[in-house]
Amino acid sequence: MGLGALYFMACFAILGTAVFFILEDEGLEPLAAINKFMIYYILFDLVIRYFLQKMPVTNIKPLLILPINRSTIVHYTLGKTTISFFNILHAFFFVPFTVVLLYKGYGYQAILWHLAMMALIYTNNFLNILVNSKNTVFYIALALLAALGASQYYNVFDITTYSKVFFQNMYDTNYWFLIAVLLVVGTYYSAYNYFKNRLNLDDGLAKKSEVAQTENFTWLDQFGTLGTFLKNDIRLLKRNKRSRTTLIMSFIFIFYGLLFFTQSIEAYDNPWMKVFAGIFVSGGFLFTFGQFVPSWDSAYYQLMMSQNIQYREYISSKWWLMVIGTVISTLIASFYLYFGLHTYLIIVAGAIFNIGVNSHLVMLGGAFVKTPIDLTTSKQAFGDKQAFNMKTMLISLPKMLVPMGLYTVGYYLISPNAGLVLVAAAGVLGFAFRNYVFDKIEKIYKSEKYATIAAYKQKN
Repeated sequence: MGLGALYFMACFAILGTAVFFILEDEGLEPLAAINKFMIYYILFDLVIRYFLQKMPVTNIKPLLILPINRSTIVHYTLGKTTISFFNILHAFFFVPFTVVLLYKGYGYQAILWHLAMMALIYTNNFLNILVNSKNTVFYIALALLAALGASQYYNVFDITTYSKVFFQNMYDTNYWFLIAVLLVVGTYYSAYNYFKNRLNLDDGLAKKSEVAQTENFTWLDQFGTLGTFLKNDIRLLKRNKRSRTTLIMSFIFIFYGLLFFTQSIEAYDNPWMKVFAGIFVSGGFLFTFGQFVPSWDSAYYQLMMSQNIQYREYISSKWWLMVIGTVISTLIASFYLYFGLHTYLIIVAGAIFNIGVNSHLVMLGGAFVKTPIDLTTSKQAFGDKQAFNMKTMLISLPKMLVPMGLYTVGYYLISPNAGLVLVAAAGVLGFAFRNYVFDKIEKIYKSEKYATIAAYKQKN
């Protein structure tokens, strides 16, 4: 994690130093160009924070019986967020860029612009605290980001026409930056009041009582034990915050292909990267859900293993759930027909490969991921550092490299359609040997059973 932080700091510092000259060489006015797209920078930062930024934790129960003001506790807890990596990182971009502006003669207004940008970053910081308590705010921000990006791409509505004026005024005037300062003050005190009003034992810490609802899914009873496991997984996906976040991320993956199939990024405009996109578009749920089998059941895994449960039925239920998710994703992705039939066939071929091959590899890798999952939080939707090891890395390589290689070979040696046939044929072949592969995976799960149980006991 330290190396990752240093990497991103270096990237932001290099970009902040060089972006002025890059834009200048393109014939653009650098500051105006930055201000034009700053609205997306701010919104994207908020979305990234929601998934990755950890909220500070303070054990308030012993503090509430001491002569310490509640306001002091809240100010201290909120204050810890100001030194978050997600705030400091942006300084590595804005400080060098501002220095270059001063060097190029932009005057003291560049400092006012810099103060405004950092104020907006800290506005996101305190807004994220509220967003983590109110998921509705996050959904609004995510939908707004997607809608604005799509409307601008298809020339329906260009928000940058108006937003660039707002950000440019941070430089052009001597007082407009105060709006950003007022925003950060306002969000801070909104977060402060929100938590202060709930900082008491008989309200903020009291457990909520909710009416229990039962869902029988009796139509799955016809599948026997397999149906029982499927019902359990469907309830898990519907009821828990972490699993619902996985569903949201799976849906977002469907639009990942727009980066590749719109030819907007030159580096992605080649055959192997397009099949890479096809694998991700159809396999978003397979990867985000499947990589944590059996960690989804970590809270009650010991109880399950003490019952007379057939491991084969357990594995099959997870496999069928991933297959259903892949099929649904592929159907939703049918809007890619707008970019041509061949584009959508790439996604379909990727779906077949995901069902026949990657579904098995994902479950195989899950046997070696012994990280318990907290279903009550949406954090670490992509996993954590404990889920990474050499075995899972080696198992992950064929998921992308094999279909990319098959498609590239067929594309250049025969034709683009031949490449699709090779990818789909590999998926069909994997499906044909499903029972044999399941036997091998079942043996591995059984051999890892007690190590997995021991790992799930260590919650931290």
